[in-house]
Parts: sequence; structure tokens; C-alpha cells
Amino acid sequence: MRLELVKDWMSRDVVTVTPDMSLPEASALMTVHKIRRLPVLVNGRLAGIVTYGDIRGARPSSVHDLDVAELSYLLSQLTIAQIMTANPMTVAPEATIGDAAQLMLAHAIGALPVIDADGELVGIITESDIFRLVVHEWSGSKGNPPEPYAHYGA
Repeated sequence: MRLELVKDWMSRDVVTVTPDMSLPEASALMTVHKIRRLPVLVNGRLAGIVTYGDIRGARPSSVHDLDVAELSYLLSQLTIAQIMTANPMTVAPEATIGDAAQLMLAHAIGALPVIDADGELVGIITESDIFRLVVHEWSGSKGNPPEPYAHYGA
């Protein structure tokens, strides 16, 4: 297997938000684009990342004393700055997929913003992108399984 690089498997069309965006707006963006992570930019530079889990965690539980109008108002007042992870871990486009995967596993995160040498956001690599690589590699070797599994079950 050749050494796979982040730049070859990352998502390049990254949907981003700003810290002043409201929680409902960010949630709607995630729904429309079918994504679970949004890099947060300030003046074109990465300032943080917000995940679907962050947004879900910011919502009140089902046990609350607020009516729907009060709840909607409070949610509309929450901004991304209040729930984002500031200064997230990043990876360079030239890093290997293995390096990215190890970082993600070691820190229990599902994505890494990809930052070039100039500090610009150029993509995002997610666990789904890495899984896509695994499936691609597996599909190419179906008739020729790797040695450790060649005799499995025989």
C-alpha cells in the first residue's frame, strides 16, 4: 500500500461558521449540508471547531420548566463562540493518513481541520474520509487478502 496523504482524502469544500453565528443557524447548516463538524473562522483564520455533539449538548434536556417560546429565545441567544472548542488540533495536508488517524484516536476526536503552511484552512479530514480510504483499499484487495487474514477460519 502506498503512503496515503491527508491532502488526497480530505474534504476540500469546507462549510465554515463565525463565532457570532447562533446555535440554531449552525445546526441548520449541519442539517442542510449533512455534516457534523464546522470549523470556526475569524478573519479567515481557524479559531475553533464546533461539532454536532457540542450543539446537542448545549440544548436543554427534555426535563425543563421553560415553555417553547422561552426555550426558542434562549437557544437563539447562544452563539458558536460559547460552545466551540477553541484552537483545535490540526493537521497539515502533507501529513500521512496514519498520522492523522493516530491523532484522532489519541485525542478521541472525529475530525481535524487541515491547515497549510500559510495558516489557511484548506480542508477537513474526518473519520468518514479515513473509512472511505479503508474501503477503497479493501475493495482493491478482495481477491488477495493480506497475509494475517489469508488463513483465518481455515
